[in-house]
Amino acid sequence: MPHFELDQSQPRTRGNLLASLGFILLSAVLIVLPPAAQEQVAGVLRGTVLAPFLVLQGSIQQARVRSVEMTELQHELDAALAALAGQRPLREENDRLRELLGLADRAPPGFRSASVIRAGTRGSESMFLLDAGSEDGVAINDPVVSGAGLVGLVREVGQRSAVAMDWTHPDFGVGAMTLGGEAFGLVEPRHGMFREEDRLLLNGVPYHTELEEGMAVVTSGRGGVYPRGILIGTVAELAEAEAGWRRAYWVEPAVRPAAANHILVMTGEVEASAPEGLRLWVEPSTPDTIVEGLQYLDPGGPE
Repeated sequence: MPHFELDQSQPRTRGNLLASLGFILLSAVLIVLPPAAQEQVAGVLRGTVLAPFLVLQGSIQQARVRSVEMTELQHELDAALAALAGQRPLREENDRLRELLGLADRAPPGFRSASVIRAGTRGSESMFLLDAGSEDGVAINDPVVSGAGLVGLVREVGQRSAVAMDWTHPDFGVGAMTLGGEAFGLVEPRHGMFREEDRLLLNGVPYHTELEEGMAVVTSGRGGVYPRGILIGTVAELAEAEAGWRRAYWVEPAVRPAAANHILVMTGEVEASAPEGLRLWVEPSTPDTIVEGLQYLDPGGPE
């Protein structure tokens, strides 16, 4: 290991020694000066030699303060966004409740309100529980509706609860007709790859009858299970046609089952034949002649 040797390439000069002695002497003089004189000297130094350093220090301090303030503002913004996100489902639920209450106010006696409880287990996607049962007047095959239209049908009933299916269930089927009485048929579910892609199909429309997009489709009352006049959905587009025989149309559902948290059960006390039943869901602008005329239409044929 080599020995440590002083670097003799830059020997000390007399100027360096004098500068060091000068700083020492200046420090000694400043120490013995009165406080007032020291403050004057310090002020001169801050305004000349130390000015750039003080400006830089101030900029660093301001940047640090801004960083802390930005962090606090970000936390406040995140908290506000979280609060708004939590209020959106509550606001949507309140809107549905108002819609449901509005329907209950207009509906005749016999509608029973209930909350929907989803099991969330595999294979039960098309079934749901209701917190109302036989003690509330609910019975098997009672239609389940919301303010927007038809949801499904009650399948099992207990004293204080019931099991119902929505329109996505494979066993679902309902006799239907257009609001203007142009066509009658059977509405059945058709499943997509995802729940959001599930649709309804209006089948059995006569081939010579062409339906326009946006036409309202309501229950026809055939079979005695679903009263006439419950809104099912609107015509979307032609699905298929057999020349000279029939047509089938896709129907956009009026109610998505996942959005139905609060519903009404139409018990046996409800007399929902047209025009009273239809008036619960059709637009107020619909002429009375159309609504009242539907009670005289005969769907004909078997269920």
